[in-house]
Amino acid sequence: MLDALSLSAPSPASLPSNIADAFEAQVALRPHAVAVSSDSVSLTYAGLDARANQLAWRLCAQGIGREHPQVGVCLPRSAELLVTLLAIVKAGGAYVPLDPDYPSERLRLMAEDAGVHAIVTQTGLRSRLPSGGVPTLCLDALEAELDALPAHPPEREVCPDDLAYVVFTSGSTGKPKGVCVPHRGVLRLVLGANYVDVGPDDVLLQLAPVAFDASTFEIWGALLNGARLAVFTQGAAGLDELGPFLEEQGVTVVWVTTGLFHQLVELGLPGMGRVRELLTGGEVLSVPHARKALEQLPHIRLVNFYGPTENTTFTSYHPMRGALETDDTTAVAIGRAISGTRMYVLDESLRPVPVGTVGELYTGGLGLAWGYWERADLTGERFLPDPWSDTPGGRMYRTGDLVRQRVDGVMEFIGRRDHQVKLRGFRIELGEVESALRQHSSVLEALALVREDLPGDRRLVAYVVARASSVELREHVQRLLPGYMVPAAIVVLDALPLTPNGKVDRALLPTPQAHSEDFIAPESALETAVARIWAEVLGVDAVSATANFFDLGGHSLLATQVVTRMREETRFHLPLRALFDQPVLRELCARLEETPSAFSEDLIRPAQGEARLSPSFAQQRLWFLDRWMPDTAVYSLPMAFRLEGPLDVTALEQSLQALVDRHESLRTTFPGEGAPVQLVAESVSVRLERSSVSSVEQAHALLRAAAERPFDLARGPLFRALLVTTAAHEHEHLLLLNLHHIISDGWSFGVLYQELSAEYLARLQGVASSLAPLSIQYADFSSWQRHWLSGDTLSSQLSFWTRLLDGVPLVLSLPTDFPRPSLQSFEGSTHRFSLPLHLRDSLDSLSRLHGATLFMALLSSFQ
Repeated sequence: MLDALSLSAPSPASLPSNIADAFEAQVALRPHAVAVSSDSVSLTYAGLDARANQLAWRLCAQGIGREHPQVGVCLPRSAELLVTLLAIVKAGGAYVPLDPDYPSERLRLMAEDAGVHAIVTQTGLRSRLPSGGVPTLCLDALEAELDALPAHPPEREVCPDDLAYVVFTSGSTGKPKGVCVPHRGVLRLVLGANYVDVGPDDVLLQLAPVAFDASTFEIWGALLNGARLAVFTQGAAGLDELGPFLEEQGVTVVWVTTGLFHQLVELGLPGMGRVRELLTGGEVLSVPHARKALEQLPHIRLVNFYGPTENTTFTSYHPMRGALETDDTTAVAIGRAISGTRMYVLDESLRPVPVGTVGELYTGGLGLAWGYWERADLTGERFLPDPWSDTPGGRMYRTGDLVRQRVDGVMEFIGRRDHQVKLRGFRIELGEVESALRQHSSVLEALALVREDLPGDRRLVAYVVARASSVELREHVQRLLPGYMVPAAIVVLDALPLTPNGKVDRALLPTPQAHSEDFIAPESALETAVARIWAEVLGVDAVSATANFFDLGGHSLLATQVVTRMREETRFHLPLRALFDQPVLRELCARLEETPSAFSEDLIRPAQGEARLSPSFAQQRLWFLDRWMPDTAVYSLPMAFRLEGPLDVTALEQSLQALVDRHESLRTTFPGEGAPVQLVAESVSVRLERSSVSSVEQAHALLRAAAERPFDLARGPLFRALLVTTAAHEHEHLLLLNLHHIISDGWSFGVLYQELSAEYLARLQGVASSLAPLSIQYADFSSWQRHWLSGDTLSSQLSFWTRLLDGVPLVLSLPTDFPRPSLQSFEGSTHRFSLPLHLRDSLDSLSRLHGATLFMALLSSFQ
């Protein structure tokens, strides 16, 4: 039975007493390193420390300390937010996040419930906060005052069990509850962690709102480990800018909610080239999406996380590379305990259940919260004495989640015991949503639930018996609840359907429909196209021209699908923010039609028939390499075919001519001394070289010699064809097509082969070619690329790579068998050998364990 209690991870060897001490240790080690950066500002560790110290003195003057710790923080993601959080813990206080996007009434209730003694905000947000009684400090109005305060920290004694922050979560009684997290919980989460390795060379993304407990890992995981924190200041409407931001900032560690992870996978995981740790959690993870991510990013370590806020963000973790190929075939497991954490699977009598049996998950250890702010009854109900703890007075938290422990010790999530749900990473008590609806004077009954009418599209839906319209009820709940708790659809019924024994029959609740008596059919072609896209993405029958995307159940994740579809199926390159600004279909289409140039894609267009054009950047590189190493065939791309059966040589030569006539690249040369140009000839006659030899060996030697003959980029041609026939095999021919890399690549060979086959077949059959004329040539792309990658765009990319490669030696010393010669010789050989299957499998397992490819693992053996 005790096997069920074995899921625990050792505590870190030693932890600082509080967050401020841990941060100041990093300042002492790395004062000049960048601590916080965004698209507008960067702060070094020393700079962040000094400004936080000044604000800490100001908070102390306000009476903030261990006796009166609670400080409300109403700021967007920004460097100022980080300064404020650090200042509060330095002053001995505890921060209470007040999300600026929440309704004013909810902010007032949270501030009053938490008993904040001060609120830090900006002047522009002041009107959203409670007025009177609570001092409000507007950072943008305090600059001069803070400049005059000491830059060293105030003397404050803060212990590990002192309060660090209070974060509010959804409450089943209709009232949000504040979870009280001590300093030891934060320190246990990010210092000496066994689930991730964060160090000074890392850059962590800060994406989560501060009112969402994932921000605890992002913020303190970076600052307490000497890493840099890249703050994504855009809101949900800026998610299409996330990929470029990740690349620009060089982010290496990313946390995203499960819903956002699924969406990013569908978009190809943009900007993840330098990310080595991709962490996700909050809901049940899709196995197909996880597998797709591992295929798209073979270098990345993908980890699934589980954890209630009451246990400081994370409780367990499950690395997925390798696991998805064996155990996690239907659902991704939630894994094993993180450092300083215990996990128990118990029955209703708090007895351990056998391995493989479903039970309720309880968790304890250093990450456990105090409880709920001024909710002793609820704290006593959920935080119970831990009979297996070695610490006097040790407690465990009842999660309400049903799990099963596998034989290997890994936990699998089964479901919820109560009516709490998680949606897009946020925990929602359905009772709180229902309570908000019932506060409307016309509502008689209300029921909230999560529906999944389309696979993967989970939506919060409310059913009400009321004399009000769904629009009126939506406006009502928007004044009371944060956006993530507002139902995607509110269905007004005459009565809730009941079972024979009087309970609500959920199976009979109707699917929310967008079609109503107010339906207005789309009129223009654009409205019709956009309505069709919305209907398919949202899973509804039809969309009215006056429909609001978000009223139909849309959210930021579905919005990204819409803008992607619009880019593919219309001429408009729609930024995600535009859909947030104009969520009504007809108004959005009107805006697009009024200013089409603002949203039209920068399409590649014909370069007006110019004969001399600048090459693409790739072509310029190859031109330079040819000038640097002339008279070599290193960048030739020979392709040989064996043709069996009777051959119509005339038809073959005509087919090759058709390809040269069709593709300008095959008629292009690159003259120029100081700088190259690409010169497209009006016409070029194809000459199919022919040769007959007596043996296969002679044929191979002839093909090898032809393949190794260099091209002259200035004079051309850069496309050659050779047909070789052996005397002994009259109906067997060898065809060599050879192109210089400056006009072709490996992908182009597939196109060349298909088109040559189509042209040859058409001539054999005596019919016209089925290939349509090309509207765009490669030279058009070159012209477009030169136009696009210029000015500020080119300068920003050059600056990025200059900064990234600063200090990198000009000659890289890679592990090789022999010293690098002064001149590259291209001499080498291929040695093939076989490994026993068990050794190969062991190498594969080693590679997966370290998140590496097999090639990387073998290369490391040379070092």
